[in-house]
Amino acid sequence: MSAGDDLRPLPLRLRKNHLSKMLRRRVDGIILNDFEQGEIGPNPFRAACGMGLEGIVSKRRDSTYRAGRTASWVIKVNNRQHPAMERVKEAFA
Repeated sequence: MSAGDDLRPLPLRLRKNHLSKMLRRRVDGIILNDFEQGEIGPNPFRAACGMGLEGIVSKRRDSTYRAGRTASWVIKVNNRQHPAMERVKEAFA
């Protein structure tokens, strides 16, 4: 692959591999996590909430990129303490 190639048709695992190579000289603050397999356990979710993140999203590692919601997005777990949840509550009130 070279600069400008469209990686969207590739499975997530290959896109992530290319990203890893691109980020070898990464700037501080960019973190590329390894794949986690199986169910989302309470520990990663608690860690995400502790960092003030909105939540965790899981995706199938063999899925290609498609904009918007697809069946590839397996599950999203929201941090109910995050300010974004207030906006969601207001939208549905």
